[in-house]
Amino acid sequence: MSFKSTVMAAAAVCAMALPAWAEGITVNDPYARASAMMSTSGAAFMMIKNETGQDDRLIGAASPVAEVVQLHTHKEDENGVMRMIHVEEGFALPKDGMIAMQRGGHHVMFMGIGEPFEQGDMIPLTLTFEKAGDVQVEVPVDLERKPGQGMMNHGNMQGGSGN
Repeated sequence: MSFKSTVMAAAAVCAMALPAWAEGITVNDPYARASAMMSTSGAAFMMIKNETGQDDRLIGAASPVAEVVQLHTHKEDENGVMRMIHVEEGFALPKDGMIAMQRGGHHVMFMGIGEPFEQGDMIPLTLTFEKAGDVQVEVPVDLERKPGQGMMNHGNMQGGSGN
């Protein structure tokens, strides 16, 4: 790797470490994964913190990398089977609380991706909040990340319950 490539890679890593924020909404530790190597879908995960002083709601997401971007979660059906579902009303984000967007729970779903997600790619994502408006996030693709790896310790923070 050339010196220029090394410097550019280091700058990209530093930029990824900075949280996205807008008017009291902070997005920390975002990352994305593809469902499989040649999949046409993928998901993004992150921690979203609300310090606006008022309750809010994550109501939408958009990205140019996919035909459809939705807010999803997993729910147990009447047979005890976990199913992924689209949450049209979005996720509640209580004042001084957070939404944990994690594998097996709440997440942003990308459907109809044009190109496979590759390790190190950056995915532009716009999160839309009912009150705070749009928050732009650059989401790094991390295909090697294990569940829970890299997630921050949030102590006694309240989690958004969704629905």
